[in-house]
Amino acid sequence: MNTRKMLAAAASCGVLALFATVGADAQTKKLPLDANGQPCDGVLDGALQCFKKEQTISTPDRPYRRAGESDGRRYGPGRGFTLGEKQLIYAAVPGSVVVLDAKKNYTFVKRIVFEQKPAPLPLESIAGMAASTATNMIYVSTRGHLYAIDLLTEKVVWANAYEPGTCCERAQVTPDGLTIDVGSDLKNFHRVIDARTGAVKGIIPTPQSMFNHNMNMSPDGKTIFAAPNGNTMTIADLASMKPTGTITFSDHIRVFVINHDASRVYANLNNLLGFEIADVKTRKVIKRIEVPGELWKAKWADPNQHFYGHGAPMHGIAMTPDESEIWIPDAINNQVLVYDNTGEWPVLDMSKTIKTIEPNGWITMGIDGKLAYMASGDVVDVKTHKIVGQLRDEYGRHMDSEKVLDLAFNLEGKLVRKVNEFAIGDPEAYAARIAREKNKPAKEASNR
Repeated sequence: MNTRKMLAAAASCGVLALFATVGADAQTKKLPLDANGQPCDGVLDGALQCFKKEQTISTPDRPYRRAGESDGRRYGPGRGFTLGEKQLIYAAVPGSVVVLDAKKNYTFVKRIVFEQKPAPLPLESIAGMAASTATNMIYVSTRGHLYAIDLLTEKVVWANAYEPGTCCERAQVTPDGLTIDVGSDLKNFHRVIDARTGAVKGIIPTPQSMFNHNMNMSPDGKTIFAAPNGNTMTIADLASMKPTGTITFSDHIRVFVINHDASRVYANLNNLLGFEIADVKTRKVIKRIEVPGELWKAKWADPNQHFYGHGAPMHGIAMTPDESEIWIPDAINNQVLVYDNTGEWPVLDMSKTIKTIEPNGWITMGIDGKLAYMASGDVVDVKTHKIVGQLRDEYGRHMDSEKVLDLAFNLEGKLVRKVNEFAIGDPEAYAARIAREKNKPAKEASNR
């Protein structure tokens, strides 16, 4: 032990000696010495070898810039796509989910197959899709089953038929990600389900809304809106699993959305290019919005003309997250119409009309509300109302899916952000817009 201490002390003295000043020049600069006892004005490594100081001044003869990282994932051809948040588009079609890379021009990533049947047998039709950040799963409703698919293993965790012939329509997940509300397959009730196990927690009866189809959940997860293939929507309390009232519209309810505090319902209907607005507190329709008749009524009345769109002038309605605009697909003229929603009532702005490449029957707003995804496969910039991309599968076919989710993942493959397949109002985005509008007059006055 004494010998080791002596050797360590000697080595320490040797290192100190190497850093002693040699000559007046070295004393002035106080430079460290390399292994040969020479002053080093660069960088010493562990073996006391001197490396010339990196050039940091850019000159015409020797231009300089700081070197990039050697990590090719950040600076290679696909720079950045394997570092940081990954954003993927999941589009459900019968039997599988197609995954596209939103940050790489929607290139095909893979197809997740969750249902396999012999070739002569038809695959179950898709009714809806939802996601949970708590369970890291997506939930695909088919007319036959509710599937829970782990987003990291891409395996089916559970698949339940429940009572045969009663499962399943569109579903929504509570804000904590642990509970699912899903409509029965065109029956008069909803199931409340444990998102982790698929076990049924209870039943919400909707006796006045037969043939359940579309549904929405308030942003706080407390209230359920169940729309049937019919005129009367049922409103229910999720905690008690009891209906609390109904709203009757003037025609068969198709797609509908709700605003940031679930105080209003905006529903598109059969035989209407437009939508009706209902007040949730009074349970009454308070406004009917129609597209100018010359754009659609004569065409719709002509029995010899046929239009894409579920047998209605339109199928779909979307709000931007801040509720400043309402978008509706126009099945008669193959376009999307945009309403300004910043005033007392929505106002059609024909200058913002979007001509879709294929017929369109659904609109999903993407993460942060910057892009909108159409069932036509078109990707639209929300600010400019211009088509900026296309969703296509591995065969180059446009993705004709009305069940699309925009999902963001961290480095570990954990789902961290998601969207609702229904483009409903977002409380934070709405509050931010209102705050901006309140501050605008004060700023304009101060600039005068």
